[in-house]
Amino acid sequence: MPARPAAKASPDPAGLLGCSCMWLRKATRRLSQIYDQHLEPLGLTITQYGLLARLSAADGIGVGAFAEQLVMDPTTLTRNLRPLQRQRLVVFARDPRDRRSRMLHLTARGRERLAEARPVWAKAQHQIEESVGRADVAALHASLGRLLERLAA
Repeated sequence: MPARPAAKASPDPAGLLGCSCMWLRKATRRLSQIYDQHLEPLGLTITQYGLLARLSAADGIGVGAFAEQLVMDPTTLTRNLRPLQRQRLVVFARDPRDRRSRMLHLTARGRERLAEARPVWAKAQHQIEESVGRADVAALHASLGRLLERLAA
């Protein structure tokens, strides 16, 4: 009996090359690494910076509403806020209208850290725009905005 030829390994054995989630997660990890390198001297990650920046515009928001704005689970949001709370950058306060609900506030220290971090974030953003191209970054933002709108429906 003639020897059977060895089966060729599939270039995509897990079938992930067409997986949008995998591509987005890989890109997000790479982008996060760039921002995190810039923000690390301030003791922040890009996730934490984003939370501080968004909270500065929504100070006093409830945890559930904030999680909804961020397209996050409230438990995940709370877990991500804990390090900021330990650094005394954010505080949880009871909602005076509903004692079961918690509201989020930036502290004075949180506002100061955010002010320090903004130019550092801008340097990371500039690095990405220089690497990728401003037009491609703008197109990416527009495409992701449409994606979020369509998937929310």
